[in-house]
Amino acid sequence: MTASRVALPLALTAGEPAGIGPDLCLQLAMEHRTAPVVVVADRQLLEERARLLGLTLDLLPWEPGADATCQAGALSVLSLPRSAPTEAGRLERANAAYVLETLRVAGQGALAGRFAGMVTAPVHKGVINDAGIAFSGHTEFLQALCGVPRVVMMLATEGLRVALATTHLPLKDVSAAITPERLTQVLRILRGDLQRHFGIAHPRILVSGLNPHAGEGGHLGREEIDVIEPTLDRLRTEGFDLTGPLPADTLFTPRWLAEADAVLAMYHDQGLPVLKYKGFGNAVNITLGLPIIRTSVDHGTALDLAGTGRADAGSLHAALRAAQDMAAHRQAEASGEVS
Repeated sequence: MTASRVALPLALTAGEPAGIGPDLCLQLAMEHRTAPVVVVADRQLLEERARLLGLTLDLLPWEPGADATCQAGALSVLSLPRSAPTEAGRLERANAAYVLETLRVAGQGALAGRFAGMVTAPVHKGVINDAGIAFSGHTEFLQALCGVPRVVMMLATEGLRVALATTHLPLKDVSAAITPERLTQVLRILRGDLQRHFGIAHPRILVSGLNPHAGEGGHLGREEIDVIEPTLDRLRTEGFDLTGPLPADTLFTPRWLAEADAVLAMYHDQGLPVLKYKGFGNAVNITLGLPIIRTSVDHGTALDLAGTGRADAGSLHAALRAAQDMAAHRQAEASGEVS
């Protein structure tokens, strides 16, 4: 399935205006694209950053239902106004609501069928919270916007997919959050979306333990015995192909990964350091469990690189390719071309 079959444009939010998100969008604009993209951002911000970077390009206003350009040197823009001027590398709390508005417009557009999906450049969670707006991340924001009870964060790079049972929680709260209900929901979403978005008929999933050595038979914690193992056993009776719980320090080795389609880690910093070591700069953050397609870059706002021309667009390209492929697969499935 090729990305060219995706008729609707993808929405690309430019993220934190003081960060490298606008730079990445402009780098994208200088290249020919295989599928249409609409950047959701303040057009004036993009103009200012283009001048700073010494780039000459056409920023074309876009409205729902219109074509979006794929041509090098041009970019379709759905413009939303900032609240305050922007200096590259310098955060401004007044623009926090603007950043969230770009996410809302892109997400609602995808829900309404105006976009094939959405791709997000990085936001700065700290400045949004400093502005008095409770915000724990794109994943949770889009969960609330779409009105779904559970979503799953999964990062993917060549040869490895890592999903998370918990996301942005303090480490002291993780154990209490690992419940049979949560694990069941997460594994159902992970398995279902591997089938739905990636065409994997019978996903093989490795599940990590929570504790060192997966609890060492209860000597280093009982979460594996009391929660994780019984949950996996129940899901295996429904046909799930699950291996684990495995010690996280040996799970990420060729012996196990060679036969796996995805890994489920129990918490953020258990699984993601391995994935980012393997593929940083070319990895994709994918939100599973949403009624829309959403992918993102694997890095932060990199304020020190904003406006310098040294930002690397590799992860953005990977996120766009992943969203295009997922949208194309969904389109083919809807038309009955895949079973």
